[in-house]
Amino acid sequence: MQAITKTNFSFPKQKSLYVGKVRDVYNINDQYMAMVVSDRISAFDVVLPKGIPYKGQVLNQIAAKFLDATADIVPNWKLSTPDPMVTIGLKCEGFRVEMIVRGYLAGSAWREYKSGVRTLCGVQLPEGIVENQKFPSPIVTPTTKADEGHDENISKEEIIRTGLVAKEDYEQLEQYALALFERGSKMAAEKGLILVDTKYEFGKRDGKIYLIDEIHTPDSSRYFYADGYEERLAKGEHQRQLSKEFVREWLMDNGFQGKEGQQVPEMTDAIVASITDRYIELYEHITGEKFQKADECSDVAARIGRNVEQELTRLLK
Repeated sequence: MQAITKTNFSFPKQKSLYVGKVRDVYNINDQYMAMVVSDRISAFDVVLPKGIPYKGQVLNQIAAKFLDATADIVPNWKLSTPDPMVTIGLKCEGFRVEMIVRGYLAGSAWREYKSGVRTLCGVQLPEGIVENQKFPSPIVTPTTKADEGHDENISKEEIIRTGLVAKEDYEQLEQYALALFERGSKMAAEKGLILVDTKYEFGKRDGKIYLIDEIHTPDSSRYFYADGYEERLAKGEHQRQLSKEFVREWLMDNGFQGKEGQQVPEMTDAIVASITDRYIELYEHITGEKFQKADECSDVAARIGRNVEQELTRLLK
């Protein structure tokens, strides 16, 4: 299976192409977005030099499942998934913040806490908690949405004061984010998992707020296995994770954290294959379904192009 790391389609009524770290987003007539989830992989805000076969399919199909499962909480942008690696949906004007919801002290929040920080994005953190411990209730720690480079932590007060998001809109985003996190946590618990933290992106169309982009995927979320969580916490041991954290840990073990002058370690075929296997494992645990690999055709890009054109022809009639 070839990894799709770059696309350059010319779809009917295409107006522009936005290339993100992982997704290639095609603007169709300012009405629709055709989002191709590539096999690119990023960590520490750096796109790594090799793609991961089937990663795009894994992310796209997990996101589609959770968008459908949360549509009663907040409207979302998804209209269809004409290809295993593509979602087509409504074009929305994205808010310039990402809503990070954290149920546990983990990842970058733990690294900040360990260094002595007790206020994160304007949220006061309790004293005396340990790595991977559950917060009394989930907290929202927004970041700015950077087109390039690192997203930056920001407080609710600063977002509203600077006009990045209007107060009324921001408060609605916060409510939606917490409700989505609650639903995601319940769905994870049914699969023997703990939803630790995640990010949500929102946009507006015709004055209405929509959930956009991916949701509850291993790229945007951290999961722990529930089995053994309490015992590991009590012993101060690492939790068994279902997330992209294993990629970050491999990079850190090899001296890379995205800092200037650091080199990405060599991604051997064995490393790439192991990352593919982990993403498929993530899919099967998170969804509870067996992963069905898309056709191993000789030209995946041609397959994507055909499927998207067919769906756009239907939508643009």
